[in-house]
Amino acid sequence: MTIQLRVYVPDHPLIKHWLAIARSVQTPYPLFKTAMTELGRWLTYEATRYWYPTVDVIVETPLADCPATIINEDIPTVIIPILRAGLAILDGAQTALPNNASIYHLGLVRDEETLESSCYLNKLPDRFLPQTHIIILEPMLATGGSIQNALSEIISRGGDPALIRIISIVAAPPALQKLSEKYPSLNIYTAIIDEGLNEKGFIVPGLGDAGDRAFGT
Repeated sequence: MTIQLRVYVPDHPLIKHWLAIARSVQTPYPLFKTAMTELGRWLTYEATRYWYPTVDVIVETPLADCPATIINEDIPTVIIPILRAGLAILDGAQTALPNNASIYHLGLVRDEETLESSCYLNKLPDRFLPQTHIIILEPMLATGGSIQNALSEIISRGGDPALIRIISIVAAPPALQKLSEKYPSLNIYTAIIDEGLNEKGFIVPGLGDAGDRAFGT
């Protein structure tokens, strides 16, 4: 299998710790939600390390003026959580981003028989502004169907694959292979790449249904 896109698995002890908490079947859903929030925060931190354009400014401290660097907030930033599991990592991602980041929701549901996904909610704008930086929150990249549908909607509205970052908690080779073939300029940040899928399309060992576990359903 050849993967052309860029997949990053940050070697950070906090990511490893919270992934272990999220994986455990013994973790109650409030703590699972906390683990997902922390994973969203740290993976977003890693995903934006060299991503944002910055500007040099002068700030006034209580004692003197000094040079400083800030993010260029003239460049639009968008967060797109894929409902409903993407909501579990939204809070963490949002706290790691500038205050001007907009949030657009996209709801996708997977047919458990065919494993095909369909859209039931689309709150994306008609058109993204040029140079918009887009972060997609999709905790589980399993078969790749849902994320491909999401990307199709986003790119049809002017989203640039080179300016898209996907934040995932667990990824599997089938999804990465499909994305690599269609969107080789994508960047994906995930806590782990697992070995594969079971007959129901769930990632193994994975962490179960992220949406159900995050919301106690």
